[in-house]
Amino acid sequence: MAAVERIEGWRALGDNVIETIINKSEKVKALKQKAKDEELSAREKKELSAEEKEYRSKRKLVQEKLIKFATRIPAFMYLTDFRENTLQDVITKLEPELFLTVTGLTVQDFHLLVQLKVFNTEQMNAAVFAFRRYEDASLRYTGIASHPGLTHIGLYDTVVAMA
Repeated sequence: MAAVERIEGWRALGDNVIETIINKSEKVKALKQKAKDEELSAREKKELSAEEKEYRSKRKLVQEKLIKFATRIPAFMYLTDFRENTLQDVITKLEPELFLTVTGLTVQDFHLLVQLKVFNTEQMNAAVFAFRRYEDASLRYTGIASHPGLTHIGLYDTVVAMA
């Protein structure tokens, strides 16, 4: 939780937002289970509706903050010159201070998010590859050869040979 709370804008969500989501989720689940077994009273139906609404609202806020964090990753990639290394290595070994500055997260925070499976490896590899290709194409268009002689390109957790 402390790692996630260091993401810019997260504190604006308020205290214990994750706990609130979990509690609301459990309450909604319990009321829906009760509705399967028996008819809910008008008060219970109203409560279920209100709990579901708040649960969805909080989930959407959390999702927006994680998307905002995800937009910081390309900024970090753009600011680093390490193209032949995996993004994981650049974050954890080569430029941890830059990662902290851009995202507000430490290497330990990053490891925790990886452990919690916040990052989908296949999607991250595809996203990093697409970013690198777009960045190189846009630099070539302006006449800049950013990394002449580059034979390999680092993705999220793997390195591939350039064609």
